[in-house]
Amino acid sequence: MMKKIEVSTLILRLVLGVTFFVHGLVKFQGGIENIVGWFDSIGLPGVLAYGVASLEMVGGIALVVGLGSRIVSALFVLLMLGATVSAKLAGGFLGNGQGAGWELDLALLVMALFIAINDSKMFALDKVFFKGQNNQTQSL
Repeated sequence: MMKKIEVSTLILRLVLGVTFFVHGLVKFQGGIENIVGWFDSIGLPGVLAYGVASLEMVGGIALVVGLGSRIVSALFVLLMLGATVSAKLAGGFLGNGQGAGWELDLALLVMALFIAINDSKMFALDKVFFKGQNNQTQSL
């Protein structure tokens, strides 16, 4: 039973990591200036676009390799809450024909929340770097 949960959590961690990495990469490849402008247009500081895109890329890689999965996932939960409230909520769950809804944001938020709560140690660099702390973190 425990092995199934570990494998399932690994799959979630990998998919979430790749998804966020690609979203961050696209923001830079498509011209981060466009994202900065869009952030400004919805009333957010444009410079925040750099932080969001960087968190998505670096955090995505961190999840894939299993480094700081709980912390990164908690940051992704906050990111998805912010994206939903600031940009997507008004458009409805499935969107309004003019923009995307918040259903994907909710799915990513719940995936990240699951990893933040349960962690994911299978094939994770955390096991290598924080070997001696396993007993302490398991009780959290």
